[in-house]
Amino acid sequence: MRMTNKIMRNNSLYNLNVNKILEDKLTNQMTNQSKIARPSDDPVVAIRALRLRSNVTYVTQYYEKNAEDADHWLSVTADAITTIDEILTDLYDKAASAANKDLTADDLDIILTQMKSLTKEFYASGNVDYAGRYIFSGFRTDTAITFSDEDIAEMKKHPVSYEIKENFGFEDIDSFHYTDFSELDNTADYDAEGMKNDGSGTSYEQGVSDTKMYRVRLSYDNVVGKDAAGNSVTPTCVGADGAPLAFRDEAGNTLTMETADDSEAAYRAVAQDPTKVVYVPSTGEIVFGEEVYNATFKEGDTFSVTYDKSEWEEGDINPVHYFECTETKDVGGGKTKQIVYNRGDVMTMPQDIYYDVGFNQKIQVNTVAPEIFSHDVQRDMDDFQRCLDQLRGIETKLGDIEKKMAEYPEDSAEYRKLTKQKEAAEKAQTYIRENIHDQFQNQITKYQDYLDANNVAGTNNSTRGSRLTLINNRLMNQQATFKDLQTDNESIDVTQVAVELSSSELIYEAALMATSKIMQTNLMNYI
Repeated sequence: MRMTNKIMRNNSLYNLNVNKILEDKLTNQMTNQSKIARPSDDPVVAIRALRLRSNVTYVTQYYEKNAEDADHWLSVTADAITTIDEILTDLYDKAASAANKDLTADDLDIILTQMKSLTKEFYASGNVDYAGRYIFSGFRTDTAITFSDEDIAEMKKHPVSYEIKENFGFEDIDSFHYTDFSELDNTADYDAEGMKNDGSGTSYEQGVSDTKMYRVRLSYDNVVGKDAAGNSVTPTCVGADGAPLAFRDEAGNTLTMETADDSEAAYRAVAQDPTKVVYVPSTGEIVFGEEVYNATFKEGDTFSVTYDKSEWEEGDINPVHYFECTETKDVGGGKTKQIVYNRGDVMTMPQDIYYDVGFNQKIQVNTVAPEIFSHDVQRDMDDFQRCLDQLRGIETKLGDIEKKMAEYPEDSAEYRKLTKQKEAAEKAQTYIRENIHDQFQNQITKYQDYLDANNVAGTNNSTRGSRLTLINNRLMNQQATFKDLQTDNESIDVTQVAVELSSSELIYEAALMATSKIMQTNLMNYI
């Protein structure tokens, strides 16, 4: 092959260009501190870089955003649960104090006022939010668990009613005692010896009764008791088989549910006739006697009660968080809007909110209201108020009798009659005081159950927090590892590249010198 000067020049220029490309590559590496400027520089490094960058992005999202947000949510929940624990503990202590039989109605009134204030704070703790999201509201994070003043004001403009289906079990049927001392007011029916004039031989004392009765207590009071025409409306009771629940007496006869304006009238009616079933819309109770209880229910039974509620107050629990219900809202212009919530049993419908905190890892961050906030905490206050009103009533009655006794000589017939009346009133007072004692004793157990439920929720929340801490530690290590791998894959060794750059510069300069000498000599120099 004949080697000409042109071939030598072309080869020299090509080699110079190769050296220049190498020097440019090393210069770029020194400038951007990266091994490659484009994927074609090194496809293996490029592919690995894409994967590692994705890993770093994901881990950073999990570690610095998702996990941090989840940790804040769990921390806010933990603080709320701690507050609730303190409130329930105070209520427990108040109930223990109120169980003292020596307390007067005024003493109990002070304790009850304190308990009502604590109860209000108990539900207010359920409206804690994190970044504008209510933490106990399940998926409905924009809805507080209780109605606010603003909600009530809106309802006055656009009335809202709910048809609520509430599920019960055999264990949800309460028993309590009611003391009837209404006979003490029928003084004209008794003679000077305190015996009834009808010849029955019944004394004042025998006219005072204490009856054990049962009830199904709805979660709300002031429920609808009459329709638009003023006719009485009773709730729909359905058994587990879907058939109407039939209240029966011992003979198997089906009983008709009656309606009473207040609990006092209902309790008195059942006390006088244990086969009655009485619905009290004002207190949200279905009351019946022991005979009906034994003939209608057995252990393990479940049933549901469907009723309407359209009157709401600030602090009432929003039923959409607890029950299957239908909301009917007046939107104006004679039109209404209906929304159905929680088809089925809300307690079996999960409303758990999960955060992605790792590769194929999720953690639950929320605690739903039914786990902690029972309607019974507020409804128990209504029972205490009823007991207190009864105690105050009998204390007032005793005071009136004693005042009248002071107006008559001790040997008078009227004084003897008042003495018998006083003995009967003292008997009623003993019954009522004993019932109040039992009520608060039972309440101590209830508050312990509420505390246990709160502690379970707190333990679950703490367990999630502990798991999140472990995940956070792993994410931190993963982030550091992936960043190191990314650096090793993409970043240059500055010292090595600097040496290679210096070497390439020397080689380039030497090549220039050699090429320049070759270029100076040609065939004409020898001719």
